[in-house]
Amino acid sequence: MTTTIGHNVDLPERAYRIRRHALRMGEVQGQGYIAQALDIADVLATAYFHAMEYRPEDPHWEGRDRFLLSNGHYAIALYAALIEAGIIPEDELETYGGDGSRLPMSGMAAYTPGMEMSGGSLGLGLSIGVGMALGLKRKGSKNRVYTLFSDGELDEGSVWEAIMSAAHHKLDNLIGIIDVNNQQADGPSTEMLGFEPLVPKLEAFGWFTQRIDGNDIEAVRAAFDAAKQHPDPQPRMIVCDTRMGCGVPFLEAREKSHFIRVEEHEWQLALDALDAGRTA
Repeated sequence: MTTTIGHNVDLPERAYRIRRHALRMGEVQGQGYIAQALDIADVLATAYFHAMEYRPEDPHWEGRDRFLLSNGHYAIALYAALIEAGIIPEDELETYGGDGSRLPMSGMAAYTPGMEMSGGSLGLGLSIGVGMALGLKRKGSKNRVYTLFSDGELDEGSVWEAIMSAAHHKLDNLIGIIDVNNQQADGPSTEMLGFEPLVPKLEAFGWFTQRIDGNDIEAVRAAFDAAKQHPDPQPRMIVCDTRMGCGVPFLEAREKSHFIRVEEHEWQLALDALDAGRTA
């Protein structure tokens, strides 16, 4: 069996639960890449509960779609999605970042079920995605490769080489997702190395490109559908503008949120804010 895929799935509820899992894991360490987990939850909910084919009980099933996390520091977000998808037991979130845990702070494919690549070095995910997509095509597979990477990774030359390669090989089974939250370790991404106008650049490189509000779950769903249904033999890119800390207003308001420490008393406040937004 595959996961339930379709419009009957309550995607906002899945996104809420992914955010909640991430906050609970963050509380274990008291700090981390929490803001990124909150900003990308809507994309992950749509990927795992609307777009992708996989078997929770068999993460290595050959007929699965592949989801590559290039920005390995977002691992807490992907773990939350894998927990919600039933690939990782929920009680393991209490082990996050601990010795011997299957949930290290940066994603490691050798440790974690459902983790397709290790993402310690930024800028490599799309290159790996090109190789996987090309391999699937040569095997005659109809499955897709989804690759999530961050706007800061656009600083890396390997990303642009992969963008050229994917178009050259007409990899219509490759869907890239860029999280544009305008935040990286040294400051705002657009100030570190300007990458705009992004959509015309990607289109000029031969990609079918959409730009959306990555925290509007209906827009995310429509973009995934359009990417899958696009008829031309070219790779597809979804540029997602997101808000760091989305769903927890006092975290959204933090000026620097690439790696944050949340005070002990603030974790419950964050969960309460998330719950309030769910019922609003």
